[in-house]
Amino acid sequence: MGRFHRHSDGTTHTHDHDHDRDVGDHSGYLETGSARIEVLESILSENDRVADENQKDFAEAGVRVVNLMSSPGAGKTALLKRTLVALGAETRIGILEGDIATSIDADQLEGHGAAVSLVNTSAGFGGECHLDAVMVRSGLSRLPLPELDLLLIENVGNLVCPAEFRVGAHANAMVYSVTEGEEKPLKYPVMFRAVDVVVINKIDLLPYLDFSLDTFLANLRGVNPSATVIHVSTRTGDGIDEWCAWLLGQAAAGA
Repeated sequence: MGRFHRHSDGTTHTHDHDHDRDVGDHSGYLETGSARIEVLESILSENDRVADENQKDFAEAGVRVVNLMSSPGAGKTALLKRTLVALGAETRIGILEGDIATSIDADQLEGHGAAVSLVNTSAGFGGECHLDAVMVRSGLSRLPLPELDLLLIENVGNLVCPAEFRVGAHANAMVYSVTEGEEKPLKYPVMFRAVDVVVINKIDLLPYLDFSLDTFLANLRGVNPSATVIHVSTRTGDGIDEWCAWLLGQAAAGA
């Protein structure tokens, strides 16, 4: 059976992962397409139900939750390390770390005063390229939710699937590296539409790159004109205060 995706803008599509099928052979698609969509819409409805349960638990615990997404290597973990150093003394923070395999990122975040829960999608979740509501729920039992002000979910590095699955978060954020080029909002509009804030990382590299920040921002505004934009360098620390202020605003919204 193909994999069904429903985008945040309401569009849907399926991916057929049967690699034994001739790519030119579309026989049977019309006959099975509607049945596939019906079954897979049911699966996504179940995900939404669990996401609602997660959000109910967050509300009862009084914790505000941010879902942090990006492509691999954009700097999510580095941003979280800076965040814990800057806010750890005044804000009770938990991290739910999502990765396909290994504890490399989770290990980097240990020792900074945050409760950290690791969810490897290769361990019982088929090695998925994203976190969904069920995976997030599996990691919540290892976190002291009532003792937290903020829970930051570090989603699996991917510019497609993480934006398509609700996890129960109150806000979506993404880290975008200037090394990725200006065109990504146009190529991956679902991700950029799904987020409330875009943290543009590695600005210390701008003098050395053929990258037009103005072009990137114009492309971003074309798909998400309301997104907050924050410029940071996780290497130098520039812009971290603005990012932390945004997070504190999220925490205050749930107080």
